[in-house]
Amino acid sequence: MALLRAMIKSLMAALLLLMALALPGQAATFAMKRGLNLDQWVTWPGEDQWGDAKTILPYPEWRKFLKADDLRALKEAGFDFLRMPVDPSPFLSDQTTALRGDLYGSVLDSVRMINRAGLKVIVDMHLVPAGGSRKIGMAQVMDDPQTFDRYVDMVRKVARTLAGEDPSQVAFELMNEPIVDCDSDGTSLWPDRQRKLFAAARSSATKLTLVLTGGCYSAASSLEKIDPKAIPDDNVIWTFHSYDPFLLTHQGATWAGDFIPYVTGLPYPLDAVPKAQLDVTLDTIRARIKAEAPWTRQSGLLAYLDEQIASMDGPGKLLGLMDAPFKRVEAWAKANGIKPENITLGEFGMIRQEYGNAYVMPAQYRAAYVKDMIARAEAHGFSWSVWSYGGAFGIVDAFNGDKAEPDVMDVIRSLH
Repeated sequence: MALLRAMIKSLMAALLLLMALALPGQAATFAMKRGLNLDQWVTWPGEDQWGDAKTILPYPEWRKFLKADDLRALKEAGFDFLRMPVDPSPFLSDQTTALRGDLYGSVLDSVRMINRAGLKVIVDMHLVPAGGSRKIGMAQVMDDPQTFDRYVDMVRKVARTLAGEDPSQVAFELMNEPIVDCDSDGTSLWPDRQRKLFAAARSSATKLTLVLTGGCYSAASSLEKIDPKAIPDDNVIWTFHSYDPFLLTHQGATWAGDFIPYVTGLPYPLDAVPKAQLDVTLDTIRARIKAEAPWTRQSGLLAYLDEQIASMDGPGKLLGLMDAPFKRVEAWAKANGIKPENITLGEFGMIRQEYGNAYVMPAQYRAAYVKDMIARAEAHGFSWSVWSYGGAFGIVDAFNGDKAEPDVMDVIRSLH
């Protein structure tokens, strides 16, 4: 009789689990609305210095510049959460073996510091390219199975470090903008890799909301290719990023391909200035391409410029471009029973100034773009986090200790 009761109990538990998995997406334990990305350190000391505690701690890098008052000011400005990029490279470097425990502990301290300021936090494992100051970056993690396994182990340890935190205050994003499955032949390596990362995180962080994404830079078109039912867990938030139209948001960025570095001076929207003024700017860009681009690329770059401008040279066209990612994600979410509050626009923004480039994007264009993107996200019921506190896209800090123009922050404050 006892055996029969045990069997029935076991069957009931299995049925309840199946029923729970069959239900449409429930809300995650972590809820957020309006966020800001903290800085990613791009001026790292060389990896040979990472073994020095004074160089690398406290961690992550914003801890060297931001204090509790700075975080409280963000809360007062209207943000309710921060997305905290954590560079995984030091956790994967042989240089930091003796300091590894201190690194994990410092990440936890940073999380608690943000929570004490009244803000929720997403801990975002944010790989950047290798080279120069680092041996391990996105390409090494994606291309070498052993390095990927080490990354999975690091995710497991970060999850264990965060597991005891309040799940309404802390969430964990397993990888930022995976650069995989970008090729045209339709490889689909990312879903399996994400499942491995998910299993590693969930094995210890049983209560935390986990933030998952599509491959290829977390684009909306990449999220569409993900089958969320392959990860049967309701305590998940799905993220996508959008900087559309890239031509306007990344002007002058030297690292963003071989076209964008020639482009500066375009307004947002394009009709924010008289057509004659826009034509002068376009002629200046064309002249720059003719003078500086390799001659084998010039005709292609000039044609691409014309094509891009034609795709956004009216209010309807521009809004259509900006709306497209949101519509794709909304359709994907509806098809998969995912509630809008379990979707987040993890990154968006407009460049202020490229490193070493004198051109500064006029603040009113940046504010107008951010305002329009926020309106789109909120109309769809998605949370959002703008990129970023400082650096090239800074909305609070500029370079060399200077402050960014207040226009974008004024837009955020006006949302109260």
